[in-house]
Amino acid sequence: MRLRRLALTSLMGIAALNIATGSPAIALWAGSQVQGSGPPTMTGVFVVVIVFAILAFALVAVMTRISQAHNALTGHTPNVSRHVPWLRSLRGEAPLYPGVNPSLSGPERMVVLVVVGVIIAFEIWFFFFSGSPVDQRSGRAAMPAADEQVLLTA
Repeated sequence: MRLRRLALTSLMGIAALNIATGSPAIALWAGSQVQGSGPPTMTGVFVVVIVFAILAFALVAVMTRISQAHNALTGHTPNVSRHVPWLRSLRGEAPLYPGVNPSLSGPERMVVLVVVGVIIAFEIWFFFFSGSPVDQRSGRAAMPAADEQVLLTA
């Protein structure tokens, strides 16, 4: 049972990570196959958007199934019920459930960890490794541009 829980939680992490990495990569590849060479066309952009949307929704559906299987295996029941928008109070108050402490299941914790990890990885890339749009260098830690090297040696 413990091994199955670990496997389901790992699958949830893989699916969550692929929403942020695999889906965009496959969508860009599909768009590049339609695009060909030359400037971007609306057909290529349309293919990227459609493929990404299909893959993201499919992965969310897979994550929902994995979460349901994990909850059935562990006996975890959601302790906060869902309220459809048309049945919510217009006062803007969050519904209270007396005696119930909200908690996250294993797959939900895994999704939170993956999202935080992806955000941290993006910020590290953006601040330390991405190219600068101002001086067209390949990275923040790259050698100075040719114009700057001339000024430094003179």
